[in-house]
Amino acid sequence: MEPISFKDLKGKVCVITGGSGVIGSEMVKAMASVGVKIAVGGSSPASAEKAAAKLAAEFDTKIIGVEANVLDKASLEKANEIIREKLGPIDILINCAGGNNPGATTKVEEMTEENMDKLEDTFYGLDLNGFDKVFDLNFKGTILPSMVFTKDMLKNKKGVILNVSSMNAYKPLTKIPAYSAAKASINNFTEWLAVHFAKIGIRVNGVAPGFFITSQNRFLVMDEKTGNFSPRGQKIVNNTPMGKFGDPQDLQGATLFLISDISGFITGITIPVDGGYNAFGGV
Repeated sequence: MEPISFKDLKGKVCVITGGSGVIGSEMVKAMASVGVKIAVGGSSPASAEKAAAKLAAEFDTKIIGVEANVLDKASLEKANEIIREKLGPIDILINCAGGNNPGATTKVEEMTEENMDKLEDTFYGLDLNGFDKVFDLNFKGTILPSMVFTKDMLKNKKGVILNVSSMNAYKPLTKIPAYSAAKASINNFTEWLAVHFAKIGIRVNGVAPGFFITSQNRFLVMDEKTGNFSPRGQKIVNNTPMGKFGDPQDLQGATLFLISDISGFITGITIPVDGGYNAFGGV
């Protein structure tokens, strides 16, 4: 028996939506380190190409940027043609595009007697248009790429889809009901699609990142004046058994494991990468 490795990934072609973001970039680095050829998809061609060029300079593999609007099937079809022409048939799809919307976020964590006179700051002030945007980006933005970028997998009767979920899917955070519900839909869809594709050789799994300090959330979880955690940031650490925030690099191992043939008999699961957050009941 040969030693276990990720050498089966060398030369395979992956398209990753949202690949220029913090999480997406770490996934790209992990795949590039084992020789995967990668198309970094983004709604902005300039940012996708810039991210791809920066990553390509670090690794000895081909990485391209391509415009791929996850809510525009025509855009995805065009991207599919470009990727097949420049890199070859697609073997792996990572659905990493996602995000929240201010209109679907409450200003307070809980309703109390003190804030009942400002209903606009509570559940009652949520904007359904904001919900639409969040569900479109996260849920439909996973469905459409899965429809377009898997056609080569059908022909080859082999391939992998990896969806990016969130801790919010398991334990919804206060203030962000739409994002939490949208990510829960990703977990459910991962299971549904895994069953649907199981007999034709396409595996479908997910990763659920825990809490990482990034440029997007730093102002929420850190106190700029003191350099300490904000009250919300401290809550997260207190409820993470490992007692710390994760690093986006912590996703690399789970990513390679789930897209490799090493996990060839695994489909329909979502792995939390969360320092034990999901396992902790708070006491």
